[in-house]
Amino acid sequence: MTTQSDLLTRLAPLLKAECAAEAHSAGLDAADLEQSVWVRLLSERRAGEPAARLAAAVRAEVRAALRRREVLYDPTTEAAPAPGARVDSGVEQAVLAAESRRELLAAIRRLPGRCPRVISALLSGHDPTYREIAGKLGMSQGSLGPVRSRCLGCLRRMLMAEIAAP
Repeated sequence: MTTQSDLLTRLAPLLKAECAAEAHSAGLDAADLEQSVWVRLLSERRAGEPAARLAAAVRAEVRAALRRREVLYDPTTEAAPAPGARVDSGVEQAVLAAESRRELLAAIRRLPGRCPRVISALLSGHDPTYREIAGKLGMSQGSLGPVRSRCLGCLRRMLMAEIAAP
């Protein structure tokens, strides 16, 4: 009978290799990924061969880590954070993100004409196509792009004026 200690010793090199391969392509730290996979494997306690579940556990943990990753927007720099860069996630970040979204939606509601409906349709959670949006708004698909551009320009100017105001 194989003890848990023997199992950990036997699987360690395989897990290290799997994590190194998957972590690099996802922009994650291999050691952090390895630790997360160990926690996942040891907490599941499923029946069956652990070595067979190892690769699946690594891929599942990579997907979970990518879903948890947040990218913060810093208006002073145009560059995106480097892949694999640590980003603080917590209650404070969630509250700030929710507040930013509320402010953006309030600004969209203050836009003139049909802009609030156009921008709201574009921000819809189910990711509609231009054809679907144009049909919903009763406008031609060809005019949606220019209208979107004008509305975003108006929103940008409005927000910049609010930011510059004391």
